[in-house]
Amino acid sequence: MADVGQAAQMAELYLRSLVPNVSNIMLEEVELSDDEQFWLITLSYNDLSTGIQNMFGKTVKLFKVRKDNGEVISMKIRKV
Repeated sequence: MADVGQAAQMAELYLRSLVPNVSNIMLEEVELSDDEQFWLITLSYNDLSTGIQNMFGKTVKLFKVRKDNGEVISMKIRKV
């Protein structure tokens, strides 16, 4: 069973595996899904590979992590 700290670590590892040139990763939000099966983890970061940043200088992503085993099952653009 993945606690919220483990879920956040899994989300960060997943992000780093897909976007290797990230820096300044920040944990922004955590939430347990309504059915209590998933952690919803919001991370912000700078992507140094693109040179494109949003108006706050960071990209924000929402990760859906299984609570039972810590598997990341989705990564989406977080609408702010």
